Amino acid sequence: MDKEEIPPLFRAGTLFREDPALRVFRNPPEMETPRLRLRKLRMRDAEKLFSWMSDPEVARYVLWRAHRTRGETRSYLRYIRSQYRRGFPCSWGLEIRETGELIGTMGVMAWYPDHGCMEVGYSLGRAWWNRGYATEALARLMQMMFTEMGVHRVEALCDTRNPASARVMEKCGMRREGLLRQKMLNKGERIDVLLYAALKDEWEKRT
Repeated sequence: MDKEEIPPLFRAGTLFREDPALRVFRNPPEMETPRLRLRKLRMRDAEKLFSWMSDPEVARYVLWRAHRTRGETRSYLRYIRSQYRRGFPCSWGLEIRETGELIGTMGVMAWYPDHGCMEVGYSLGRAWWNRGYATEALARLMQMMFTEMGVHRVEALCDTRNPASARVMEKCGMRREGLLRQKMLNKGERIDVLLYAALKDEWEKRT
């Protein structure tokens, strides 16, 4: 789940240390897929981000509320930019290579270095749902995590009422590991979430 407004580091209480993952985040690399470019977000992306982050349907199953003003979107971008400067896990923008249009975000929500485990999350504007973009981007991000960042396990959560997000994880080789009852509080409502994960050796066999 995309925890846009929640600081993403060290939810398990681990201490900052040198490791391959954090070295990557000091200068988040640009990545490409057949149709997409994953790149660092910029302040000038605010207007395009606001166009879909202000959509209640986009925010329905994630932990952030639909943005009411462009100022909220700019504050979000300042937070992401500060993560880049500090070399902390963060989000990439998802851009259509052919047009340069920014259609979503994807990134690392939590990193547990003691355990080699990362949690990922993503959000896409409604106009780009059901086109395979999230699957394409997640597969590329997982490739980098397993081959360049020393990650052993990649996991993600989704609201049980959001089967489209669950299908993205399944298409990327993640297994459903369980139902977490009332795991999260989303806009005042206790929600059940599904836990999905992939292990490095499973991913290597699959690819």
